[in-house]
Amino acid sequence: MNPTSTAISRRACMGMMMGALLGCRSSELAPAKPEIAITIDDFDVNVETPRLDPDARNAAILATLQAAGIRAAAFVAGKRVDTPDGKRRLALWSEAGHMLANHSYSHWNYPRVDFEAFSADVLRAEAVIASYPTFRKLFRFPYLKEGATAEQRDRMRAFLKAHGYRMGYVTVDASDWAINARLHKRLEENPQAPLDGYRDFYIEHIWERTQFYDSLARRVLNRPVRHTLLIHHNLLNALFLADLLQMYARRGWRLIDAATAFEDPIFVNEPDILPAGESILWAMAKESGKLDAALRYPAEDEAYERKRMDELGL
Repeated sequence: MNPTSTAISRRACMGMMMGALLGCRSSELAPAKPEIAITIDDFDVNVETPRLDPDARNAAILATLQAAGIRAAAFVAGKRVDTPDGKRRLALWSEAGHMLANHSYSHWNYPRVDFEAFSADVLRAEAVIASYPTFRKLFRFPYLKEGATAEQRDRMRAFLKAHGYRMGYVTVDASDWAINARLHKRLEENPQAPLDGYRDFYIEHIWERTQFYDSLARRVLNRPVRHTLLIHHNLLNALFLADLLQMYARRGWRLIDAATAFEDPIFVNEPDILPAGESILWAMAKESGKLDAALRYPAEDEAYERKRMDELGL
């Protein structure tokens, strides 16, 4: 090899080495991907729905999570699984390694129920699900409503702590249930109706709400959080959860296990607001007193999505 070729080779090798080093350094300095876990409320595993029977619907959601390689958290309303078939379908979630957590038995709106009745209802739900191996003492209030008065809120917080519970807060709240209701209505009218519009609006809606709550995290905490997305065990997710997870992956988000998400320090907060509840990020933003212009109440509701769904003919 002539001297010129040797020099070129050395420069090429040095360039490759420097490129590799700079590549590692750039990777180390780059921000981590935003992270999100799936949490699923209510568990209407016995309800008949168009197109998919209860077993098929349950299997479809489980298969999607398995394909994505993630474990969700199931916040179970006891009355919705308290039958032999319900317990059998719920057992499949525990066998797959998904966390089972308490969402009360009767799914009452706590501000409308006295403390004694509601606290007994929490323990009634625990009796239904505590025997499953993946049961964990996390609690999520139905409708994310945690009390209308300070006394009501604080009594329930003390009760949950006394019974070993932590809060299973939502960070990204949404209204998938409202889209699901429209989907049902359309299929009841026309079992062969095309459903692409429901899928597309669902993904649009969840992404818009994700961006909103992620922005709250960065404005309130000055840092990203490990998000917990609230969705429901329904036909919409049996059909389109895979599309939703693919959307997050395309947009550079990392899907994580719910147990990992709940390790984030945000979940130990107890915002001092009334009425209490909503997403933990919404509640902390409200408590700060600095972002009221960005906050609506309730944080999520069908009314906010109605106009857009009407425009799309959904």
